[in-house]
Amino acid sequence: MPEQLAFTIEVFLNGLMAGVLYALVALGFVLIYKASGIFNFAQGVMALFAAMTLYGIMNGQVPFAHLINAIFGTDIHYFGWSIPAFLSIILTIGVMILLAWMVQRYIFRYLVGQEPIILFMATIGLAYFLEGVGDLMWGSDIKTLDVGLPQGINVAIDEATFGWFGYGFFIDNLDIVASVVAALLVIGLVMFAQYTKQGRAMRAVADDHQAALSVGVSLNFIWILVWSLAGFVALVAGIMWGAKSGVQFSLSLIALKALPVLMLGGFTSIPGAIVGGLIIGVGEKLFEFLIGAPYLGGATENWFAYMLALVFLVFRPQGLFGEKIIERV
Repeated sequence: MPEQLAFTIEVFLNGLMAGVLYALVALGFVLIYKASGIFNFAQGVMALFAAMTLYGIMNGQVPFAHLINAIFGTDIHYFGWSIPAFLSIILTIGVMILLAWMVQRYIFRYLVGQEPIILFMATIGLAYFLEGVGDLMWGSDIKTLDVGLPQGINVAIDEATFGWFGYGFFIDNLDIVASVVAALLVIGLVMFAQYTKQGRAMRAVADDHQAALSVGVSLNFIWILVWSLAGFVALVAGIMWGAKSGVQFSLSLIALKALPVLMLGGFTSIPGAIVGGLIIGVGEKLFEFLIGAPYLGGATENWFAYMLALVFLVFRPQGLFGEKIIERV
C-alpha cells in the first residue's frame, strides 16, 4: 500500500475517534433542547464541573478548601482517604442529579413561558456560575483524572496494520473505549426514549408542552429528568476528555466545538449528534492532513468545523436529521 494512502487511512480513523468525543458533548445539548427548547450553553461547563467533582471525590479533596483555609486560617486540603473510581462515579452522578434539581428549582422554574433568548441567557449565566463554583470547590490547578481507562497506542492494531500494510496505525486505546461507550450511550438513550414511560413523556413534552400537561405529564419532573440525563452525559464526556487531556478549565470550551456538530446533525436528533460528530472529526483531520498542513500553513482544525457548519446553515438549516419547521402566517 502506498505510504500516503496508509497515512490517510490512519488520519481518517483518528478523525472518527475525535468525532465521537465531540458527539458526547453534543448529546447533552440535544437532550435538553429536544425536551425543553432550551439551548444549554452551560453543557461544556457541566462536563468540566462533573470531571472536577469526580476527581475531588476520588482523591478525598475537601470542597472549598481554599475558601475555608482563608477564612479560618487552617491548612486543610484532603480528608486523608481515597475512594474507588466506580463508587466515585456513582457519587458524582448523585451530585449531577442534585445539580439538575437545583437548576430546575431555582432557575428555570421561574422562567417558564419566557422568550428563548431569555432562557439562553440564563444558561450563559449558569455556565459562568458553575465555572466559578467549580474553581472555589476544587481549585483551578490542572488535574490528572485516572479512572482505570486504558490509554496509549493499541499494540494489537499497530502490529496487525503493520503486517497488512507495512505501516502500523497509531490508534489510542482511550479513543476506542470512548467510541464503544458513546455507541452504548446512544443505544441506551434511544431505547429509553422509545420504550419507557418516562421516555415517552419526554417526547410528549418535546412535541407540545400544553398537550403534555393536559394528559397529566409533570413538566417539572421531565425537565429534572432531562437535566439529569444531560448531567450524566456531561460526566461521561468529562471523564473521556479529562482522561485524555487533563481536567482543566479549557475543558469547558469543548462546548464550542459541539456547535458545528449540532448544526450538521440537527438540534433534536440523538443519532444526528453522533453522525455530526463523526463528520466534523473526520472532516477536520483529513482537511488538515491533505490541504491545511501542505498548502495553508496548518491550524485549520480551529476553523474548519465552523466553515462546514456555515455551508449547512445556508443549504440545510435544520441539519441532516433535524426537523424542518414550517411556520404558517
